[in-house]
Amino acid sequence: MRQPELDDPDLPLADLMTHWPDTIPVFLRHKMLCVGCLISPFHTIADACTEYHLNETDFLAELREAAGL
Repeated sequence: MRQPELDDPDLPLADLMTHWPDTIPVFLRHKMLCVGCLISPFHTIADACTEYHLNETDFLAELREAAGL
């Protein structure tokens, strides 16, 4: 199985947090309930940003920084 890419638009949040656990505090800082959510295997970064009214570009930049990418 190949390493996923953080900016893959189809990457499920559950996979993102599994492969880059240092991104979890970013979700928590924004008071997002994605960590441990039953929908996280199906939602993407875009879905979460839409749900929480966040700028996707800015949020992705925060995730990349936390992941060290």
